[in-house]
Amino acid sequence: MHIEGLYTQDLNMQAMIKKVFKIAPVSACVLLLGESGTGKELIANALHQYSLYSKGPFIAINCAAIPENLLESELFGFEKGAFTGAHQQTKGKIEQATGGTLFLDEIGDLPLSLQPKLLRFLQEKKIERIGGRQSIAVNVRVICATHQNLAEKLSKYQFREDLYYRIAELVLCLPALRQRGQDVIYIADKLLEHYQQIFKKTFKGFTSEAMVSLLDYDWPGNIRELKNKIQQAVILNDGFWITSKDLNFNAKQNAFSALNLKEARERAEREVILKAFAISHGNVSKAAEILSITRPTLYSIIQKLELNIIQENRAVEVE
Repeated sequence: MHIEGLYTQDLNMQAMIKKVFKIAPVSACVLLLGESGTGKELIANALHQYSLYSKGPFIAINCAAIPENLLESELFGFEKGAFTGAHQQTKGKIEQATGGTLFLDEIGDLPLSLQPKLLRFLQEKKIERIGGRQSIAVNVRVICATHQNLAEKLSKYQFREDLYYRIAELVLCLPALRQRGQDVIYIADKLLEHYQQIFKKTFKGFTSEAMVSLLDYDWPGNIRELKNKIQQAVILNDGFWITSKDLNFNAKQNAFSALNLKEARERAEREVILKAFAISHGNVSKAAEILSITRPTLYSIIQKLELNIIQENRAVEVE
């Protein structure tokens, strides 16, 4: 199973992709949760593409990007003369999505004043334009997304509980890039291939130092930030290798929180071995060489730490 534009070898992400294909044919509302830059709109597009609404339009609206006084007319449309400047009848995003999918991005920023009207639409599948008196039936698949903690907003009465349960009939959680283990190296390789083709350049790859930097960085901007950094590196670099300096950040070293020496040692071994496998692209001999140990010693440590070699010879931690 593959989603266009989504690169991963992470088991949790692959499990999430399987859920996408199970959910796609169902007409129930889907709520996508995840930090900014994790690919929520990409998943929303996939849910549309593999749904019964795929022949219809995919209409997206960012609830956080439009001022509150304009958002209602953007969503529901308006009749001619409904307010100053309403010179003609205009369909809103909901009506435009008829027969297709409506993607409400950043639903957590939807003003409290608009939430009852959206709830009514979701319950009745009907809308009224601003200034109109006629109910208009709308057949759409609704997908919502947010980076916010909706449970917290519910507790503060900033988001209606009844609306939450209506939009969260099915929920998918997208992990942050820093939670996807060695995926950052795999994605970086794919993005490097992509931008080399676009900008007509050829690189041998990332230096070992650059790969360690990729693994150590926290990636607050997630995939979007990774794309920006690699695109910039490809444009500005005239050499053969992408270095840590080209990526334009200083990797943050992860500090150990455990005071137990045995736990700290095992955590350090696990992290270093996983990095070695990422840098060596899953090659055991090269990983052992990077670590300055023999293959038997490496296998012994892998067994002790309960690491396993899986798809495409990559090392990942067994949960």
